[in-house]
Order: sequence, then C-alpha cells, then structure tokens
Amino acid sequence: MISFINDYCEGAAPEILKRLEETNYVKTVGYGLDEFCKSAEDKIRKACACPEAEVYFLTGGTQTNMVTIDALTKPYEGVVATVEGHVNTHEAGAIEYSGHKVLTLPSHDGKMHATDLKDLLVTYYGDANYEHMVAPGIVYISHPTELGTIYTKAELTALHEVCAEYKIPLFLDGARLGYGLMAEGTDVTLPDIAELTDVFYIGGTKVGALFGEALVFTKHNMPYRFNTMVKQHGAMVAKGRLLGLQFDTLFTDDLYFRISRNAIETAARLKKGLKEKGYTFFLDSPTNQIFVTVTNEKMKELEEKVIFSFWGAIDADHTVIRFVTSWATRMEDVEELITIL
Repeated sequence: MISFINDYCEGAAPEILKRLEETNYVKTVGYGLDEFCKSAEDKIRKACACPEAEVYFLTGGTQTNMVTIDALTKPYEGVVATVEGHVNTHEAGAIEYSGHKVLTLPSHDGKMHATDLKDLLVTYYGDANYEHMVAPGIVYISHPTELGTIYTKAELTALHEVCAEYKIPLFLDGARLGYGLMAEGTDVTLPDIAELTDVFYIGGTKVGALFGEALVFTKHNMPYRFNTMVKQHGAMVAKGRLLGLQFDTLFTDDLYFRISRNAIETAARLKKGLKEKGYTFFLDSPTNQIFVTVTNEKMKELEEKVIFSFWGAIDADHTVIRFVTSWATRMEDVEELITIL
C-alpha cells in the first residue's frame, strides 16, 4: 500500500532529526526561553521582514487556533470564518468550547471574500439590537485553504482593509503555509503575510517538523500575559527547546521553503497523470491537496492499493476523494500511483 492520505504521516525532515540527536544532552531552561527558541525567533523575524514580530511556539494547529482566538477576543465576541474554515469543520467545536461562536460566511473555493465580510459587519452594526448579538471579534482565514486554494495579494489586501476599518484583527492559519508560498503562480510572500495580517502562524506539523507551529504577532499585539493564557489552555510545553530547535533548523538555509517545494513538484506530476487518464477534478488546487471525483466503484478499487482521504459524497454514485503530497513524498511513489490509476 502506498499512502497519499495527508502531509503529516511521515516523521520529520532528516536535518531536524540530526540536530535533535546532536543537541540531546544540551541542558537548557524550559518553556521556550532557551537559546534554540531565541535563535528561531530571530530567523523567523528576518524571513518575515518584520523585526518587531513577537513569536510564540505551540504544539499543533488546533491548540494554536483556540488559544489565539480566545486570547484576542472578548467573552462576548465570536470569530468570522467561511463555512469550510477549519475552525468551523474539523476542530471538534474547540472554538465554541472556549466560549466563542463561529460566525460563518460563504466559501468561494475555500476562500473568504472581502465583500462578504464587509456585508456582515455592515449588517451587524446596522442592527439596532446588535448589543444582544455575538459581536464579530476576529477574522479567521487559512492559506492554503481547506481546499488547497490560495489567496492572491489583492485578496489579502482587501480583507486587511476591511479588518482595519472595523478594527478587527485578521488571523491567518498557516498550517500548510510552506506549500502556499511555494505554489506556482502565487504572488504572496512571507513578508506580505506579515504586513497584511495581525497574527498568523507558520505550520511545522505538516511541513517537515515532528510537531509544532510558530505563531507570529506582527503589530506589537501579543496579548498581555499571553504565556499565562497558553498555560491555562493546557498548551504550554515544558521542553520548549524541542519546538524552537525544529524551527531554527527549518529556517536555516531556506530548508522550510526547499522541502515545501517538493510537495508542489510531486503534486504537479500527479495532477498531470490524473489528467492524462481522464479523471475529473473537483476543483483546481495549486498546492499539495488534489481533489478528484470518482465513482464509488472506482473508489473501492483504489482502496485496495492506495491510502487516500474520503472527502465527501457528490451523489449516490460519486464521491470526492483527496490525494495529498508532502515535503517527503517520493516521485517514485507518485509514478506508482499513476500506474495504479
């Protein structure tokens, strides 16, 4: 069996494993105050062209989303996201569990449109009873989106401008950020994201790390005693060095971007193979997630040789399935999958 089920089924980049072994007996202080974390923070600030950025390392995407949204919103505020946003679909109600309602907008191939956001805010503040309603307190998007699509710089700028007008922070989930930054045709860079968002995170779990995300506050806006809030949420790691060392390695010699490129190149080869064999794409994703519509019979046939994700039923006879490449995907596995197809 060959697997294309997700981009976090492998362990970690060999460079990270090597450094973990090399530094195994180095004694450091805990809770992210060690030299590895400080070095990683400096490298991330430089890569973002944002010297004032405040960086905090957390273990995973759900923890990062929940802690950030809870810390940046008041008790009576909710988070605005698309109906397909990760915080609204695949996080088991973690945001609602922390006391904040998810306020949904339409999804446009996974993306949020600035016009929809503006309409929501105009409608909310135009309602004489708005003080009896959940207030839009933060805007959540992801890049790439749940469907592997990516924002353009113009689209991010438009969202940024609406958020700035209403003084609402824009939060970008970057669980797969490396793949978005390396996608063919993108005009969005890491410094662009630092400029156009108030807070975002650089995903490590799905981009070469054993685990971990680097949360970046870009406007001197890390909440007061954020460290305490992280601990209250049970998201603090005593051995913070493990997170810092991984990101210090990922942001040395452009490793993060180089290994992200592998996922894009292998996905491009797989897309070409799928097209040649006449498969129908559910939508056009420029990153490492490939969504294909197949008959249920074909899906069962493929399940005997390939591990992939079930995404959703189209009708009684057809299903959308997902193939995912990663930083570690081997081209020979792609060729084997194409042969099976």
